[in-house]
Amino acid sequence: MILKNGIDQVALIKKFSEASAKQGETVRKAVHEATLKALQGRELTLANIRQVLGTVTRTASAGAAGSKLPVPDVEGLLGKVFAGMDGALEQAVLANQRALQQLVDRGVSLRETQLKKALADIEKMEETLFASVRKAAPADGPWSGVFQAMQGKGTGTGARATAALEQLMEDTQKSLRDGRAMGLRASQALIDSYSALVSGVLIGMSEALKQGGAAKR
Repeated sequence: MILKNGIDQVALIKKFSEASAKQGETVRKAVHEATLKALQGRELTLANIRQVLGTVTRTASAGAAGSKLPVPDVEGLLGKVFAGMDGALEQAVLANQRALQQLVDRGVSLRETQLKKALADIEKMEETLFASVRKAAPADGPWSGVFQAMQGKGTGTGARATAALEQLMEDTQKSLRDGRAMGLRASQALIDSYSALVSGVLIGMSEALKQGGAAKR
């Protein structure tokens, strides 16, 4: 098994190239899980997110090239690939929100430079999703139909990011009104551990989802 950016490309290509038109949901789940697993294995910086999304897009494109389905069906499956990446990135936004929420609840100010950047990165998540896929996808072929279908449509990532920023701003204002503030040294220690905190939250969220799925079964 050869991994690139934490993704088993051979397995993903095989799943896509052998998928029927009716297996779109299977493809979406496979892409979602592969993307999420890759994101868990690194710091959630925009640069790392771009690398993962680019690898998944190129892998799906290789699978599409080997598919014997008609072009409209391949476009439908690639739409599911995009949805899988969107769902995984939505989880990443939620992990950032929960990590920042923990800091706000402890009285850390979101005006700190590092946390202002974290907020800016959340705002850029949807843009990063579109830009990464467009850059990695072939200029012509089935992906062009997917991009046309997505014109003017929002994503789960974008909706989650907007809601997250609104909630964080509201809670920050409440924290200021309540007079909660942490000492500089303690505050800086938490800020320095922010990246690790986000990664831990993302892994914890995924484990909770797995356990919930197992309980349902």
